Amino acid sequence: MAACMNFYRRLFRSSDWWHLRACVRVGLCYVTCFISGTYISRRPPSKVSVSSGTASMKHSYENALRLLDTRRRKGRPKIRAVPPTLSDAARPSGNRTGRGVPSLIGMKEWLQILGHLDSDVNDLNVIHITGTKGKGSTCAFTRSFLHAHGLKTGFPKRIGLYTSPDLQCIRERIQIDGQPITEDLFTRYFFEVFGTECRNHTTATLSAASDLLAIHTFIREDVDAGIFETHHGGEHDATNVVQKPVVTGITSLGMDHVAQLGPTIEDIAWHKAGVFKAGAPAFSAPQESGPAEVLRNRAAEKMTTLGFISTNSDLPVNDRVLSVPVQRLNCSLALELARPFLQLKA
Repeated sequence: MAACMNFYRRLFRSSDWWHLRACVRVGLCYVTCFISGTYISRRPPSKVSVSSGTASMKHSYENALRLLDTRRRKGRPKIRAVPPTLSDAARPSGNRTGRGVPSLIGMKEWLQILGHLDSDVNDLNVIHITGTKGKGSTCAFTRSFLHAHGLKTGFPKRIGLYTSPDLQCIRERIQIDGQPITEDLFTRYFFEVFGTECRNHTTATLSAASDLLAIHTFIREDVDAGIFETHHGGEHDATNVVQKPVVTGITSLGMDHVAQLGPTIEDIAWHKAGVFKAGAPAFSAPQESGPAEVLRNRAAEKMTTLGFISTNSDLPVNDRVLSVPVQRLNCSLALELARPFLQLKA
């Protein structure tokens, strides 16, 4: 225990060690348990208007859910993505296996119509996390560490967290200060975003629409830090509209979404590393030699540094959550993401 406390002292230079340890203990609760939010916005309603197609519709939470449900795909796309991007040619296998329209398409334009500049998105101070296994728990641990630091020092005061998929209701994807946004906030911002989509004459997928809603909400609600989990992949993921994250992270990789990202683990690593950005330090859980080499090459291509972390030996050993080896690894990655974030922004 003494070693753990000394580790936290070195990391955060704070005296509130008991709270930080408690955050480690309950970190996973933010992935599996959600409490109904009671937060009330401090900002006045946005002046963004909706299109004529929704102006006559009652702006209720139920109608918002109905409209959002129309964005759910009926099945996996079978048509190859057209047109493929030039960057796809650099994939390790050289195969362009993507199907359908990448969720990133249209994101920047929708944000511009909403009145959000690139600088507005960058000011969210984003921690961008991708991977195959453990993304959600790594995001939860990261949020807990930032929350502990905020209680002690005042920064960050407000933390936005975007994860997917949801377990019980769609609002779980968009959290502020550890709670899903309220139905009133969801409804207000949804119809602002939905009206923007209509004026852009394009239709967003569920993942793109929910990510756009999260960014819009976090900007309107003045969060000091935004933690974003990718849906899948990274290079063409809707969350990759963030051009200047503070730090990026990759959890353990595996064979997931092969039709979109494969066919090899190296191809999957290439896609995941798409979240790397120049000047934003990147960290990864240990990977097999093949994908690890791809990540290194992508980091060099993106002009950033990449560090592979290992399980931190100073973590508590008598903790229920951290008794699972993979969660010790996820927590270790979260610590490494929180450290440079606080050094750069606090």
